[in-house]
Amino acid sequence: MTNVLFTFTVKDNLKEQLQVDFPEVKFTFSSIKDIESVGLAEIIVSYGEDIVPETLDRAPMLKWLMVASAGLEKMPLKEIGDRNILITNVRGIHKVPMAESVMAHLLALKRSLPWIYTQQDKREWSRKSGSTELFGSTAIVLGPGAIGSEIGRLLQAFGVRTIGCNRSGESAPHMEDMISFKQLGETLPKADIVISVLPSTKETRGLLTYEHFVLMKEEGIFMNFGRGDLVKEEDLLKAMKERQIAYAVLDVFETEPLNEEHPLWELEGVIVSPHVSSHSSEYVPRALKIFTHNLYEWMKKGTDFQNVIDVEKGY
Repeated sequence: MTNVLFTFTVKDNLKEQLQVDFPEVKFTFSSIKDIESVGLAEIIVSYGEDIVPETLDRAPMLKWLMVASAGLEKMPLKEIGDRNILITNVRGIHKVPMAESVMAHLLALKRSLPWIYTQQDKREWSRKSGSTELFGSTAIVLGPGAIGSEIGRLLQAFGVRTIGCNRSGESAPHMEDMISFKQLGETLPKADIVISVLPSTKETRGLLTYEHFVLMKEEGIFMNFGRGDLVKEEDLLKAMKERQIAYAVLDVFETEPLNEEHPLWELEGVIVSPHVSSHSSEYVPRALKIFTHNLYEWMKKGTDFQNVIDVEKGY
């Protein structure tokens, strides 16, 4: 019998469906601190943050790690690779909630929703909203993969010109133009909005600097929904204090959770979102669809696994 350990909470109806679909599998729903279950597990399903080198030492039977998130930068990828453990993730399931989150923030800023809410709190009737339009804007999407392309699709529906930016400059869905990372500096002055959904890799850490914000329009909007190490916060703080751009909408940070004394909380033009852009009631069900597909392949000793991770590249 194949032993599978889930280290996060799963609703009862989803547990029951797994057990109906895979009667020959023993599912344990516990935690990584469950020494006995870790020791017996051939497969561990985790959000990834609880997987450390010591976990691998306690899991001699482990052959496959299913990570129910997209980010893997905190995981011991070298050790996983050295042990020839298959690792897969749920890349792609975040695209709907994250794209909706990006659009919600953009529309709120363009149509002055924060100002409207403040006016209501003050019971003050004023029509000087300063609202602008999303229509006719130009947006650079850093990382036009599954999430970035879905953001591009929604942006195009609102009449926004989309420019995708990745390492190679190769074409991506719902991007009218494409540039490489090397072309970013020369393209930034044309952009009204810069949206990053990049993962944390050797190429993306520190990709944006203070000089990049200087190149942007003063009314520009920067949105980071990928990883906090894309830009050093000291560079972003300097740019915002100097009003090099109008807004920075941040869902990710160099250190999380953000310290309550951090200046980003109160800096004008900064919107702090506590890394919740991907949250959705559909998150776990979507993750389990990918897991179910891969588990069927595993049980029949197939090779058609979805979202296999290259431990050298980190994605």
